[in-house]
Amino acid sequence: MPGKKAVFAGTMQVPGISVPVRIICSGRRTLGVKVDAGGTVTVQAPFGTREQDIVTFLCKQAGRIEEYVRQSRQTAEQAEAAGLFSEDAIRHMAEQARQVIPGRVAYYAKLLGVSYGTITIRNQRSRWGSCTSRGNLNFNCLLMAAPPEVLDSVVAHELCHRKHMNHSGAFYAELYRVFPDYDRCRTWLREQGLLLMRRMTG
Repeated sequence: MPGKKAVFAGTMQVPGISVPVRIICSGRRTLGVKVDAGGTVTVQAPFGTREQDIVTFLCKQAGRIEEYVRQSRQTAEQAEAAGLFSEDAIRHMAEQARQVIPGRVAYYAKLLGVSYGTITIRNQRSRWGSCTSRGNLNFNCLLMAAPPEVLDSVVAHELCHRKHMNHSGAFYAELYRVFPDYDRCRTWLREQGLLLMRRMTG
């Protein structure tokens, strides 16, 4: 039933995974699994998938899933120990971002030969940046707490969408051309960025 809205299909306990697994059925064609920031494991399955097929799929990936759950718990503990960013700290990062990011956007836009629209700085818990079809750019103020090269990697990523509004091979070829160190910076965001987002106030 392609295009049908996903429906909640319950939970199950799987050997090797320490938390209940949430099952969502939708019109997708393949099985997929994700672990969110809170350590919740969700499987997205096509309508009509047999329970045993889901269990088999999860058992094959149990080690990797459990590692993600462990990392999520560790990040939560670190964020609690570090404490939330104060409202003043967030305002300060936003002010810094408004001063720093436009210059980095201009630099990479010139390298890529692209134009862009407005630049907006946001306080977000889930996204580092985005680019609309009109070329308007949004960036997370928390990037000011990341290393400068990580900020640049996000800027380059979003500007590459001015050429390719997808994540195709052509998109990544363009991205690696202007920012060869992208993979290392993406790893930093995956491992350390979640900690920053967990410290967001409000």
